[in-house]
Amino acid sequence: MVRFTLDDQEIVVPEGITVLEAARRSGIFIPTLCDDSRLEPFGGCRLCVVQVQGIPRLVTACTTPVAEGMRVQSTNEEIERRRRTIVELILSDHPNDCMVCEKAGDCNLQELAYFYDLRTNRFYGQRSQRLVKDQNPFIERDMEKCILCGKCVRACYDIQGVGAIDFTSRGFTAKIAPPFEKDLDCEFCGQCVSVCPTGALMSKQSLGKGRQKDVQEVDTICPYCGCGCNLTLHVSRNEVVRVTSRPDTINEGWLCVKGRFGYSFINSPDRLKTPLIKKDGKFAEATWEETFDYVATRLGAIKSKHGPDAIGGLSSARCSNEENYLFQKFMRAAIGTNNVDHCARL
Repeated sequence: MVRFTLDDQEIVVPEGITVLEAARRSGIFIPTLCDDSRLEPFGGCRLCVVQVQGIPRLVTACTTPVAEGMRVQSTNEEIERRRRTIVELILSDHPNDCMVCEKAGDCNLQELAYFYDLRTNRFYGQRSQRLVKDQNPFIERDMEKCILCGKCVRACYDIQGVGAIDFTSRGFTAKIAPPFEKDLDCEFCGQCVSVCPTGALMSKQSLGKGRQKDVQEVDTICPYCGCGCNLTLHVSRNEVVRVTSRPDTINEGWLCVKGRFGYSFINSPDRLKTPLIKKDGKFAEATWEETFDYVATRLGAIKSKHGPDAIGGLSSARCSNEENYLFQKFMRAAIGTNNVDHCARL
């Protein structure tokens, strides 16, 4: 354990953690745009600068480990002036379309602009042009809103191990792009979307279907495989409009392409609305009562003649977990067989 002083408050924390993490554990707010506790420290946005006694310059809290006897000041007039200037500089190269931005109300940059009361900007001039019209099926890339925090790059390299995107060019022309600046072509896990602090990366499926304030969040478990990843369904007007996952869950907020984007079947117009029974070689619509009687009669006859193990059941990852539980319970308890499977490899 290490004992140090933060804002005139003596704090004891484990050795090796950063000043930023120590501040969070103590309930002290330090703003940041590029930090994520699940990723390696980056120190790119410079918003988390703090003053350390004995060091003549400000240092980034996210990359500075605590040390015995260290004295740190997380905020004062000079520090807040620097942070405010940094936010102004970021906004000087950022579109002013918050009123129509999909991320409005859930944007870290917008929150910092509000926090520092930035109504005007002192810095005007040429803006970098990073317009991208990407034809990939899942991720909307609006690079005009990219602040080069690098969180998407680190998630792609460190978490997914793919490296589908990276920094390219230098200085004013720097941007994040796929190889040779072609259309994004990867696993489409969407980890980059989940960590983006602005509207630079969004799900194409959720565009125009409701901002964060308009949705109800419902926690559930992903049915696609046996990993048991936690999902948060964002529901607007009785429709699932996007899927995310909380960082404090068993999967730490990371999902695969199926878990994050594979939900369009829920409201698909191709889903059956009524049961079908085959008559004379063709499917015909039937009532639920007629269907239940038919299924019960057929299963009962097969079980009586050949035994319960002559029957097998195949469930679906596109059913709810509750429905899948009831289905396997029906097969085991009512039919009396363990011949039940699930298309978890869908």
